[in-house]
Amino acid sequence: MATMLDVSIRAGVSKATVSRVLNGTGQVKE
Repeated sequence: MATMLDVSIRAGVSKATVSRVLNGTGQVKE
């Protein structure tokens, strides 16, 4: 199973951005 760190590295974004997407909070550009 991938961790938030794995996802953030693969996507080229911060762990905070991954967290916001998963939790549906804050604004994230597509």
